[in-house]
Amino acid sequence: MHTQSLFKRRLVAPALAVALVAIAALPASAQSLADFEKKVTVRTLPNGWTFIVCERPEAPVFSFSTHVNVGSAQEVPGITGIAHMFEHMAFKGTDRIGTKDYAAEKKVLDKVDQAYAAFDSERRKLHPDAAKVQALQKAWKDAQEEADPYIKKNEFGEIVDREGGTGLNAGTGADSTVYYYSFPSNKLELWAYLESERFFHPVFREFYKERDVVKEERRMRIESNPIGRLIEQFGMVGFSAHPYQHPVVGYMSDLDSFSREDAEKFYRTYYVPSNLVTSVVGDVKASEVMPLVEKYFGRIPKGDPPPPIRTVEPKQIAEKTIRIPDPAQPFYVEGYHKPAATDPEGPIYQAIVDVLSNGRTSRLYRSLVRDKQIAVAAQSFGSFPGDKFPNLFLVFAVPAPGRTNEEARDAIRAELERLKKEDITADELAMVKTRAKASLLEGLNSNQGLANNMAEYQTTFGDWRELFRSVEKIDKVTQADIRRVANQIFVDTNRTVAMVETTPGR
Repeated sequence: MHTQSLFKRRLVAPALAVALVAIAALPASAQSLADFEKKVTVRTLPNGWTFIVCERPEAPVFSFSTHVNVGSAQEVPGITGIAHMFEHMAFKGTDRIGTKDYAAEKKVLDKVDQAYAAFDSERRKLHPDAAKVQALQKAWKDAQEEADPYIKKNEFGEIVDREGGTGLNAGTGADSTVYYYSFPSNKLELWAYLESERFFHPVFREFYKERDVVKEERRMRIESNPIGRLIEQFGMVGFSAHPYQHPVVGYMSDLDSFSREDAEKFYRTYYVPSNLVTSVVGDVKASEVMPLVEKYFGRIPKGDPPPPIRTVEPKQIAEKTIRIPDPAQPFYVEGYHKPAATDPEGPIYQAIVDVLSNGRTSRLYRSLVRDKQIAVAAQSFGSFPGDKFPNLFLVFAVPAPGRTNEEARDAIRAELERLKKEDITADELAMVKTRAKASLLEGLNSNQGLANNMAEYQTTFGDWRELFRSVEKIDKVTQADIRRVANQIFVDTNRTVAMVETTPGR
């Protein structure tokens, strides 16, 4: 299991030469939305769960991707990190998988909950009794140990591995939680059983031990990593109100505090069928998949729709700057508020990312890395930390030895000013459009890649076809569009800056 990258890009293309080979090698039918539609069946069950089936009989395997429309953006203070925590819990099994005797195990799990509640209540008092806190903590730890004999550890994953499954994994981001793996085609019914069970009857066993695992993940990725600390601060300052300010892994105080009952409440709120989309791609027939989907996934109660996020990030009216002194190498990043992916001008932002960052011919690479040798890396990202809601357009650079954050800053802003003052060339725009097509085709090469993309676009845009239409929309972007949008967002009052400033080692 892993957490998705802090930086998410929707438009990712391979090197142009490889891309052009891919375009030439793929059959014409693979490039046509109309032909693709003949292979795709979409059905929403009465309980609200949407399934997409794409028939690709090239090899006797299939892949799936389930996108749950929940991430750190749905969290509130006190339970940050809980979406990621549930991702871990989804591999712990059910009342049938991962247990030797669930009836007995449940009694002990209830005891664990009660012991934790007593311990947590005492330690949060204004004047806690230290001896009582220690005794209650021991009782809670002892209850956890009582549960161990009933657990068949890692049974869910072992079943998938034993039956020929590959790539079992998941990821949590600001906008979604994603589950995926691949199976032989003759294991279709087993897949339907396993995946429906883990969302129908999940058991949050080993919750507090796994919480410790997540805490260690935070220490490794954030607290022991200067760039991780910087990006966390960048998000907290860049968003003053919207929950995009929450780190996906959560704050340590919340990881120390939230309970198994908190996770179950979160699950009941957000893991309702209407909040899930599953895409199945490979050597399967919709006529066989849909009856199994109805049989297994149709058992899950409908539930109430999750509450919407009400907070809208207010317009930024002043530049913000974060400086973190650290003996690590310097690092510079700046971000600008922009609309959500569903905004009509979304393709223009994608085109700007491509011009700035796509490959060794991109403007940031040529200027900062190749020509001026100010940085060893320079990149832009069109949406941080997610794109379902208005987000940040992000640009970063890693200064080369002997060079400074200020030099990187000046070079980055020079490139942004170029976008504002002069049109990109016709050749640059043509390359953007060629790479967009190549990127689409690259994403169609594997069953897993296509399953992930179809489920993501269905979740974000309400229609998997937007995966193909996005290329058509980029094809309509003009030089004037890029210049106009650059002038709208690349202004100082819309900017948040963060940097690691190198200090002498301690």
